[in-house]
Amino acid sequence: MERLSARDNGVLRVGILGGSFDPPHIGHLILAEEARDQLGLDKVLFAPAGQQPLKQGQKVTAAEDRVRMTELAIADNGSFEVSRGDVDRPGPHYTVDLIAIIAAQLPRDAEIFFLMGFDSLRDLPKWRDPDKLIRIARLVALTRPDVPIDWNALEAALPGVRERVRLLDMPELEIASRDLRERVRTGRSIRYMVTDAVGAYIEEQGLYRE
Repeated sequence: MERLSARDNGVLRVGILGGSFDPPHIGHLILAEEARDQLGLDKVLFAPAGQQPLKQGQKVTAAEDRVRMTELAIADNGSFEVSRGDVDRPGPHYTVDLIAIIAAQLPRDAEIFFLMGFDSLRDLPKWRDPDKLIRIARLVALTRPDVPIDWNALEAALPGVRERVRLLDMPELEIASRDLRERVRTGRSIRYMVTDAVGAYIEEQGLYRE
């Protein structure tokens, strides 16, 4: 990732959106754009995952294919960039390490916002070094009415977490990468669920077909 510079009139604000991106879909793009808009972010970095500890044993498309699809998905947005901070390092891969790597490439006073799902926020105490994670980044959680959060329990497990969390409101969009993979496998359309460039890449490379 190219080193980013702070704005002349303030602190650099960078969002990080991690995920398998297998494939990246419009839900990812909408989430990133809403975060950029609502939080006043200068950049949103899409960080395709390497080997995720909580997903070991699951089949994941080759990293280079996922990186390329992500590059294609965000190509028309100058505020979006791809970070290879996770795929280019040996495992095991933990979010806290990824954020530390990216932070080292930013100005020291940069503000980092890690974008995550509400279910991930609920499970945060199970993550690697969650206390360090909430120190080095603010958490931005996408609200979901079907995922309850026990804030008292979360605060008891991670004191101070509530003040480090921003809730992000955005249009509800039920798109999941696993469903898209199944649609491709069974010959169904994924048009308008992924960008045209990503759809073309999936077709050209024969991804998700048995």
